[in-house]
Amino acid sequence: MTPAEIETLQAELANRSPRTVLETALNRFERIALSFSGAEDVVLVEMAARIRPGLEVFTLDTGRLHAETYRFIEEVRERFPIRLEVLCPDSAALEAMVREKGLFGFYRDGHQECCGIRKVGPLRRKLATLDAWITGQRRDQNPTRQAVPEVESDPGFASTEHPLVKFNPLANWTSSQVWDYIAACDIPFNALHLKGYASIGCEPCTRPIRPNQHEREGRWWWEDALKKECGLHVGDSKG
Repeated sequence: MTPAEIETLQAELANRSPRTVLETALNRFERIALSFSGAEDVVLVEMAARIRPGLEVFTLDTGRLHAETYRFIEEVRERFPIRLEVLCPDSAALEAMVREKGLFGFYRDGHQECCGIRKVGPLRRKLATLDAWITGQRRDQNPTRQAVPEVESDPGFASTEHPLVKFNPLANWTSSQVWDYIAACDIPFNALHLKGYASIGCEPCTRPIRPNQHEREGRWWWEDALKKECGLHVGDSKG
């Protein structure tokens, strides 16, 4: 799709329902996959599997996830008619980083390098095989995501040689709407949510939140609020 076509499509999809955005994405693209983080965006898996059974879904195994997250990923694999691919980091790059900085160097140096190897690298390899992808980003998740549109040219991974369209069907939904849908449709969810975890990532970088804290305050709590992104969604703070 050209930039003008994407802009027109965004105008058509602005504030439309997640199902409408999903139907549009899946009808327009064959080489498309859904990114599943192992958290509450399982609602997209449920919706998309109804529209296109056998849909390609991928998740990132950083090697540092909670045991509950691994069990949840397998529960989703068994529950829905999808093709689930688990992506892993490059072993040589990971070994070199750990050899130089240890297993917890991100507490000292920041999380970007670790996330770059464990998350961004595997994602970049996957996206190189696709024309479009679907994410569970919402505007209410973080100050850096307040301008997230329903559809965009991927600001971090698209190029002139490889155009890449990114769909964010849940952009206009709130956390409450997500959880209402999970309850109404009896969808499985990560057991960590019952232990006070709101935004779930790697075990060393995720902790439960206290009452009235924003969900992203449980991620990378030793860093500034505007740095609470791992690099998967580059450009969220623009605009």
